[in-house]
Formats: sequence, C-alpha cells, structure tokens
Amino acid sequence: MRSTKILLSAVLLASLFAFAQAQANPATPTIGNTTSKATVYVYRYKQFVGSALEPSVYCDDTQLARMTNGRYFTVKVDPGKHTFNSNDKQSGIELDVKAGQEYFIRLELVPGMMKGHGRLVMMSAEQGAYELKSNKLKPIDASKVANAAMVSTDEARPGLATNNSQSAPAQPTPKVVEVSDPQHASANPQ
Repeated sequence: MRSTKILLSAVLLASLFAFAQAQANPATPTIGNTTSKATVYVYRYKQFVGSALEPSVYCDDTQLARMTNGRYFTVKVDPGKHTFNSNDKQSGIELDVKAGQEYFIRLELVPGMMKGHGRLVMMSAEQGAYELKSNKLKPIDASKVANAAMVSTDEARPGLATNNSQSAPAQPTPKVVEVSDPQHASANPQ
C-alpha cells in the first residue's frame, strides 16, 4: 500500500513538472501574417579569401542583393517554386517552399578564370540556424540591397517565423521511476 502511494506521488509530481515546463515554454509566437510566406535566410561566411568580391543573389531572375563578406539577409517569399542563384551560371537552387517554413542558403565563393563566383548551397535547417547565430555574421548593409521590397536587413531570428511543430524544440519527456517498498527490501537482505 505504501509503495502504491509513493508511486502515485512520483507520477503526480512528474506530471506537475511537465505541465509547469509546458507553461514556461509556450508555442513559438507568430508575428503578424508571417506564416503565409516562407522565410529564406541567405548568408556568407566571413573569410579573408575573396573578401573584396560581392556576388549578386537572385530569386526568380530578380536581383535581391550584392552579398558582402560575413553578412546575411532574409527574404519572405510566397509558397511555391522559386529559383535562387548567384553569378555562377552552372549552379542554383530550385525550392518548392511551404508557408511558415524556414530555408537556409549559404553563398560560397568558387575560383574562376579571372575572378571568383558565388555559388549557393542549400543547408539543413539545423546547420543553417546554428551558423546564423555566429557572432561574426551581421545583417547586410542596406546599400547592398537591390530589392528592398523582398529583402529584410533585420536581425535573423531562426525559429520565430514558423508555427510548425517540427521547428519547435523538443520537450523532455518526464520519466517515472519506480520506488521499491522499503519494508520488502529489509526483509530480503542481499
């Protein structure tokens, strides 16, 4: 009987802990009507090699910005297919974006005959979000933006624009630990 009370108390305590934790971490907030569009983060590492080059980034043949060293920008696009490319004509990314989702594209420099070219590389959400948190990356200067209607130079906040359960951090599952009956343990010494 006593072990049942202890077990019941442990289960009640674990469920109270889970409820309190769910209250402390509410669902990701949505800002305005951002979930009707997809968010694409485009960034470039800060590197010495090629630091003077500023390759352009395009979405559906519309120039978005000239990408400078160690910078990033955000683009909000309607759901559907979009093509992203830079000045490397051999590569590009065709995305079928979904509303409320986040996508991460990294611009890398590749050597060329006379000068380097920008090549876009699709990154996983986990890696892209991690790399954007680097203290070496900063928002792109407004003077480098070619299409201010599409490009945002605000601080990147991956995870806030989505209302998708896949993007939300996983909540730990409370574990129930069985406690043996102390009376039973003293009757059978080991």
